Amino acid sequence: MILYQGKCLVDRAQDEYLGRLYEDCVATLEKRFFPTPACVIDACDVLYRRVLNGGYENEIQSLLRKTTLPYERFLEMARAFSKEGLIEKCQIEWGMEEGALNPLSSGTKRKRMPLGILLHIAAGNVDGLPAYSVIEGLLCGNINILKLPSGDSGLSIRLLCELIQIEPKLREFIYVFDVSSTELESLKKMADIADGIVVWGGDEAVSAARSLIDVKSKLIVWGHKLSFAYVTLKAKDEDLLALAEHICRTNQVLCSSVQGIFIDSDDAGEIENFGRKFFEILKEVNAKRGKTDIGMRGKNAIRLYNDRLESKEDCILSEEGVSVVVKRDSELELSYLFRNVWVKGLPRDKIISVLKKHKGHLQSCALLCESGERQSLSERLAFSGLVRITGADSSRMFIGEAHDGTYPLKEYSRIVEIDEWEEQ
Repeated sequence: MILYQGKCLVDRAQDEYLGRLYEDCVATLEKRFFPTPACVIDACDVLYRRVLNGGYENEIQSLLRKTTLPYERFLEMARAFSKEGLIEKCQIEWGMEEGALNPLSSGTKRKRMPLGILLHIAAGNVDGLPAYSVIEGLLCGNINILKLPSGDSGLSIRLLCELIQIEPKLREFIYVFDVSSTELESLKKMADIADGIVVWGGDEAVSAARSLIDVKSKLIVWGHKLSFAYVTLKAKDEDLLALAEHICRTNQVLCSSVQGIFIDSDDAGEIENFGRKFFEILKEVNAKRGKTDIGMRGKNAIRLYNDRLESKEDCILSEEGVSVVVKRDSELELSYLFRNVWVKGLPRDKIISVLKKHKGHLQSCALLCESGERQSLSERLAFSGLVRITGADSSRMFIGEAHDGTYPLKEYSRIVEIDEWEEQ
């Protein structure tokens, strides 16, 4: 499905509309108008209230059944579209009120302007995230071209269509194409038009985007990240239970989801005992929440069976589709996802030396420790390159939090300095 200036079109019209996309974007720019943050915020708030009041209940539930996103998580994410949430976001990220900035010097003014045209290359690990990426671009006044991820549920294009119906002024600032990542010629056409390319995805997606653009375009990367928990042996049982709840709720598919647990120890016996303890907690939470998709359970069962055959050192605990694998190394790695966790030892004095080599891939750490240890351990983790250090729920959301350590609204804007002079 294609969304082009407020009209939903069939995919076979793609080449025709890609051919006229540059001219239509330039025509919009020549009007010397872009939507104000207030315009975008008001439209988003109407959409948010409709969702909150159950206006799209059947459609949303139908879409969510095809995804891994729990309904309560969807509602939590929806709050980011509210008026209060978006106003707070703008105030935090811009640090100033809407409008002209303070003068640099006598006779010179600064003005915040859109970057221009943004191409959003979205990832498919969070439904609705592609739409939110476009919202962030709109807040800055940009024209936004969205490349949907493969297997998109349809939620993002539905939300953006509704947004245009609420505020028709936005129709010239939103374009959506369901283009495959293998359609390089089409992607190159969109990339050539854009002033900035926003990439959500892993290293392969980022590398592919780099190959599409030239030096005249800005690359903004929100890459796939790795998150984990760091736990001391004095961590409270209620915190471990909350960590298991987080793992089961997110199914570990988010960049902020805990993939595994580092233990503040190098004693093999202590590490294995912790792994066995956490396995019992994880099984308990899994039973309460219900099993994951049978296909993923089957896939991971085969992986774990192969691991048992190949490794005589790892302690592999698995049952009912969940697992805890106690490993001897201290390397950060992706888990098998869907409630399958690794446990490794990492004494606190080795945190920086072990984690720093993963620069660029680090995001969140769920830190479970005594209150007196939190500051010291947080500093070690921050100096390693982590950008979010949280409690047990490393995927918690709050308005105004940064994307991977920086603010998107600043990335999607530019500052224009204009000298004023008196006519002679």
